[in-house]
Amino acid sequence: MSSTEFDADKLFPGKFFISTVLDVLESKKKMTGHMRRRYIQRAAMAGIIIAIFYVIDYTMIGAFDSIGDDQQFHVIGKLLGSLTFGWALVFIYYSKSELLTSNMMIVAIGTYYRRITPLLILRILVFCYVGNIIGGLLIALLLRGSTLVEGGTLDAMNHAVEVKTGYLGEGWTGWLDLLVRAILCNFMINLAMLVVYNGYLHEDLAKCLAMIVAVFIFAFLDFEHSVANTVLFMIVWLQDGIPVGAALGNLGIVLLGNLIGGGVLIGFYYAWVNDERDTHFPNLRRTHKR
Repeated sequence: MSSTEFDADKLFPGKFFISTVLDVLESKKKMTGHMRRRYIQRAAMAGIIIAIFYVIDYTMIGAFDSIGDDQQFHVIGKLLGSLTFGWALVFIYYSKSELLTSNMMIVAIGTYYRRITPLLILRILVFCYVGNIIGGLLIALLLRGSTLVEGGTLDAMNHAVEVKTGYLGEGWTGWLDLLVRAILCNFMINLAMLVVYNGYLHEDLAKCLAMIVAVFIFAFLDFEHSVANTVLFMIVWLQDGIPVGAALGNLGIVLLGNLIGGGVLIGFYYAWVNDERDTHFPNLRRTHKR
């Protein structure tokens, strides 16, 4: 082999990830075209899962806060709550549910390879978000008729709403802070999906750990997730009410940040670095396993 020849599979190790994502994209295009109701139902299940696990997260925080005012108790509750919430992505993945933030990466890669039109992008993301909202709203309505969200749990959720809507009142610095948190959040979520889809992890336990750690990081560091925020706002809105304008402002910035983090930093980046069509190495030798 000459010095200008390279093994394409070694030079572009993420090609399997890209091909897997493009296959997934084709299924989403078909589902949102001919099976829209089923697609929205699958997205609603993701909203349900997010809502239930988010309640567990804040229940743990509230339980440890009720022990005393010691900040150490709060940190322990937040640690355990974030670890538990990490399982939400695992349940979404293995139940074949549809989550808006993961789809941002998928449509970005499809856009890079010209496999999808702007209209189809809008169709996939809007239907997915609508389904996520329906699922979260269902749980919010059920919780309104129960005593599951009260006391320390509701106090913790109200505090989270105050923090998340408070960014809007801090001017440009608050908006930028919120945007950065949203970017890093979906970067972590889709970094986990990259690890799951790239073909290097074959054991389910390893895939689960990748997803749990990614969600734990975003939850523990207070990154901002558009679907999780939407669910939180709906639950608290039906319990105590929320500043709707500030909540909508939060969601607008967080949706943009999630799109940058998952769509640009993961989707576009990995689509570009694994694009063998754009290279200065013309003599690429492919290897095939016998």
